[in-house]
Amino acid sequence: MAGGVVPVDSSPFSNGFAGKITLSVIITCIVAASSGLLFGYDIGISGGVTTMVPFLEKFFPHILRKAAATEVNMYCVYDSQVLTLFTSSLYLAGLVSSLAASRVTAALGRRNTIILGGVIFVVGGALNGGAENIAMLILGRILLGFGVGFTNQAAPLYLSEIAPPKWRGAFNTGFQFFLSLGVLVAGCINFGTAKKTWGWRVSLGLAVVPAAVMTIGAFLITDTPNSLVERGKIEQARKALRKARGSSIDVEPELEELIKWSQIAKSVEQEPFKTIFERQYRPHLAMAIAIPFFQQMTGINIVAFYSPNLFQSVGLGHDAALLSAVILGAVNLVSLLVSTAIVDRFGRRFLFITGGICMFVCQIAVSVLLAAVTGVHGTKDVSKGSAIVVLVLLCFYSAGFGWSWGPLTWLIPSEIFPLKIRTTGQSIAVGVQFIIVFILSQTFLSMLCHFKFGAFLFYGGWIVIMTIFVIFFVPETKGIPLESMDTIWGKHWFWRRFVKGEVAQENLP
Repeated sequence: MAGGVVPVDSSPFSNGFAGKITLSVIITCIVAASSGLLFGYDIGISGGVTTMVPFLEKFFPHILRKAAATEVNMYCVYDSQVLTLFTSSLYLAGLVSSLAASRVTAALGRRNTIILGGVIFVVGGALNGGAENIAMLILGRILLGFGVGFTNQAAPLYLSEIAPPKWRGAFNTGFQFFLSLGVLVAGCINFGTAKKTWGWRVSLGLAVVPAAVMTIGAFLITDTPNSLVERGKIEQARKALRKARGSSIDVEPELEELIKWSQIAKSVEQEPFKTIFERQYRPHLAMAIAIPFFQQMTGINIVAFYSPNLFQSVGLGHDAALLSAVILGAVNLVSLLVSTAIVDRFGRRFLFITGGICMFVCQIAVSVLLAAVTGVHGTKDVSKGSAIVVLVLLCFYSAGFGWSWGPLTWLIPSEIFPLKIRTTGQSIAVGVQFIIVFILSQTFLSMLCHFKFGAFLFYGGWIVIMTIFVIFFVPETKGIPLESMDTIWGKHWFWRRFVKGEVAQENLP
């Protein structure tokens, strides 16, 4: 079979251990998933702030002078490397911290890493809100990036490890849900404060609120049993399992399984960053690199960062542009709820493929429309009617992303790695995402200026490539317990050549 789909029943562990949904699991997962608010709030706030006149007057007055010019290419108004550095510096810092987060998460645990990221984010948000010059602004962004790097690495792992296997997909989408909620809240705040002289300070400074709430909540939950066993805290792991699975459930079989896999991991005295490059982990590494890379090449974060700039450029007024960003965020949030409801029923591949088709059609349609109404050189004015059609198309595009590449990019890397390289694999996945976001956010406004409507064709082409990749190379992982995940690679038409014989040897007692 081309896609290498593995029926859940094919694994002897496919049903997992007793894993009913308990109130404790729901509460702890909500707290951990709320760290997505940090990343989402920043994505949503930065694009809106960069259209606020008081913010531009203080830090980027040359943008206002360019916008006031009588003859200017509509795609080039916001083309400024310093302005894009304000957005992209966070992601460069996130790249650095996400790689360091592998060791931190293994040594301190998932929960403590989330707390560390939250504290750093609070400091960065406070600096941004009180910034008096570009240096303070960029420093605050860098600290925000360090905080996001830690939380983005630890939270998806926490969710995948604490959730019952049968509902792991639904629980893990909680991270993307809060990320999307953060984007939506940020858009609403930008819309409400845009006309105030101090509005940009409120928008940037309020980043401390979700970070503080998440950090306080993280102090009240326990770490995952996997992490506790990994650090030798067996009794705490037993208590955490009882709390998560319910007092009526015998957790000893699951605990023994976790201890066994932890011992296997520790028996290999090798640097995790070397281990992950071994031939048997080639499929895992390919997914950790390809999936976050492809997610960013959908262009979604570029649309999220710069949607106010984009909509203002194509004919909507300032208020309407900010409102359009709110609408996009709301659509994304609703589509994510759809994903949460069906990801463990229809599987990951189905959502990837249908989302890819939807996004591709919308990107091509946006490009054709803009080419028709703005002309080859982008000098013709765009009517409000055409701008609204662009908004509608991007809403469908955002919906396609929301039920597919949005949540699944966090889910797949967090569930496919064995324990001994799980934190390392997640660090690589987050690091790849950050470096691609940095490159794209730093270059998009310039690309929009030069490519014009062709920028959307660029992303549409990548969506075709990534959908083909999913069809042929991404196996189905729904319902399979984390420690039985290696079974999917041995049954896949392509990846089995890398793991054949290796998995059986590793599973020996």
